[in-house]
Amino acid sequence: MAAMVEIRDLRKVYAGGFEALKGASLDIEEGEILALLGPNGAGKTTLISTICGITLPTSGQITVGGHDVVHDYRHARNLIGLVPQEINLEPFEKVINTVRFSRGLFGKPRNDALIEDVLRKLSLWDKRDARIMELSGGMKRRVLIAKALSHEPRVLFLDEPTAGVDVELRRDMWETVAELKRDGVTIILTTHYIEEAEAIADRIGVINKGEILLVEAKDNLMTRMGQKELRVELTAPLTALPEALARFDVTLSDEGCTLIYSYDTSADRSGIAQVMSALNGAGLAVRDMQTKQNSLEDIFVGLVSDKEGAA
Repeated sequence: MAAMVEIRDLRKVYAGGFEALKGASLDIEEGEILALLGPNGAGKTTLISTICGITLPTSGQITVGGHDVVHDYRHARNLIGLVPQEINLEPFEKVINTVRFSRGLFGKPRNDALIEDVLRKLSLWDKRDARIMELSGGMKRRVLIAKALSHEPRVLFLDEPTAGVDVELRRDMWETVAELKRDGVTIILTTHYIEEAEAIADRIGVINKGEILLVEAKDNLMTRMGQKELRVELTAPLTALPEALARFDVTLSDEGCTLIYSYDTSADRSGIAQVMSALNGAGLAVRDMQTKQNSLEDIFVGLVSDKEGAA
């Protein structure tokens, strides 16, 4: 089965010679949530803008639902909803008229029941007659999502949708995204909030300096690349690592009060038993122990750092 979005060898070079995308290739399956992570200037927004037809590619091909975004742009664009980073709304217009107008731009017939359903799902129905200028920043972002959903797209791009939104509203939006996924909508999310990707994404993509470094199922990525730490708090500080622990991946921290042992979660054996045996053999008294799993943020930082180090 063909992917909902197919990107092949996509390049974008701007007039000044800056290469924002460097041969990016990616398949996005129907009904999945893909989180695209990358530092500022990595090429996330350029990639989305090119798929949505806002920016023309220098070379390469993109299809959405089988429609080429350059040669068959009308059909491709009808399948896409975009929630941009910037809040650019008519301040004096009412919420409901703003959303209705967006539907009309795509040539869709008036459908008050659908617009009501969209506004209710986004907790905007009570604000339908409010002017945009009367809304909070979080509510304005919800209006952007409502506009993007007004023409019933099958692919939804969310470019930093929760930037500047408080935690409660952010979690409400996550629930809305999960509901859209259940309806079969394909969702591509760019975010600086890595916990957002961990919470709702099916797959994680990492982009840096115009290149897609990795695209993998979130759970597989955490298993494959995740590391764990065993932190052992000692009753008395050490000035140096005992010889019995030298053969393990152990370091001293907290001015010698804590031993940190790193191990691979995918390995057959963790090595913890041997480390604890070596601790006992060295006559070290333990006050407390805890383990810590590497987060997606740790993995992301490692990938980007490796790429920049190789550049």
